[in-house]
Amino acid sequence: MPDSIARTKTVAILGAGPVGLAAAAHVLERGLEPVVLEAGPTVGHAVRQWSHVQVFSPWEYNIDKAAERLLAETGWNKPQPDHYPTGAELLEQYLEPLATRTRLKDRIRTASTVTSVGRVGFDKVKTKGREAAPFEIRYQNGKGPETLRADAVIDATGTWFSPNPAGANGLPAIGESEVQDRIAYGMPDVLGRDRARYAGRSVAVLGGGHSAIGTLIDLAKLKDEAPTTEIVWLLRGENPEKSFGGGAADQLAARGALGSAFGALVAAGKIRSETGFRVSHVSRDGEHLRIGGGSACCGRYVTVNELVVSTGFRPDLDFLREVRLSLDPSLECPPSLAPLIDPNLHSCGTVRPHGARELAQPEPGFYFAGMKSYGRAPTFLMLTGYEQVRSIAAEIAGDHEAARRVELVLPETGVCNGPAPSASPEAAASSCCAPQAETTVAPKSGACCG
Repeated sequence: MPDSIARTKTVAILGAGPVGLAAAAHVLERGLEPVVLEAGPTVGHAVRQWSHVQVFSPWEYNIDKAAERLLAETGWNKPQPDHYPTGAELLEQYLEPLATRTRLKDRIRTASTVTSVGRVGFDKVKTKGREAAPFEIRYQNGKGPETLRADAVIDATGTWFSPNPAGANGLPAIGESEVQDRIAYGMPDVLGRDRARYAGRSVAVLGGGHSAIGTLIDLAKLKDEAPTTEIVWLLRGENPEKSFGGGAADQLAARGALGSAFGALVAAGKIRSETGFRVSHVSRDGEHLRIGGGSACCGRYVTVNELVVSTGFRPDLDFLREVRLSLDPSLECPPSLAPLIDPNLHSCGTVRPHGARELAQPEPGFYFAGMKSYGRAPTFLMLTGYEQVRSIAAEIAGDHEAARRVELVLPETGVCNGPAPSASPEAAASSCCAPQAETTVAPKSGACCG
């Protein structure tokens, strides 16, 4: 069929968060037809769960260019580029207008939970003719099962609703499922909608990342208002200083300030810390939780009213069982990304810009994007996701040159495992930060963009 009369390709985009909606904007701009499936009742459903949290990067880094062009058609007032938005502001000033006022509004299906993805007429084993078969996406929307056929799929469902459990071995702690009413995962709003749950209570927070320290800082503020509140920080590692971050050296200033503020609270003794605490058991003890670190017979114990588990997230891959995937065995991300984002190797959170080439899967036309593309790795910038979907949309549209080109400059993350500031150009070039031939990155400051 001549290109001039070729059928418009349909691209199914799973997830209507910042990266999913950016994907839809780029797909639409390429002359393709996006269909966005969102499990939540509104767009940005995951963002809504952390609406009280201020993001680490200003508006300058949180708005996708194609999405901005769509919004400009509506007379949208762009937020101040140097302001740091909360999740609520991200929704109200950007995601909701993008979903309801632009040409995307008729292409988004909310309350539509994807249950499976496959190829029409092909199970996972069958190969011959597979590439020519459309994808079949099955989803539930309250009216019964629905089916969507698409030429390509971009999975931007994120990881927020698949939190890691409390158990130190990656499995739920023994007894964890029986005490779910006393456990919160992620970042509860301890100063807002969840205040009554935590004020005047003893609370343990498990984790050493930004979610954990943000919650601990808010609990310290709550303790100022409700002095009987008790705070315990459970840290699996032995060195709490790793959680303090790069401070002033972090080019994401808000993130550096968070770590510095937290370090000051710990130094002042306002937060009790239990290092080397690897949770193995959780049980109910009257009105309290008994949290065990070690074996049931001879380990350490902490007794509190509430437990907050902030130990990261993992991708939900269950509904992709019939899709041919290639994933790193430890991080569950595309294999080419793993060496750049592995927390065993890197302590910082930016990775050189990448796109369709790195995110391609053995299933032609299927891509991960956004936080889910990082698998279990802990740190992700929205701007990275926007570059991913720009490249993916170009690849699906057949513009391979644009897909390979990198159009992004990322801020450095500050202090991490890279070459020293005095390292030679040769040493820097061999480090994890070294840009590929087609990559443009921000000027180095002795930090690794890992």
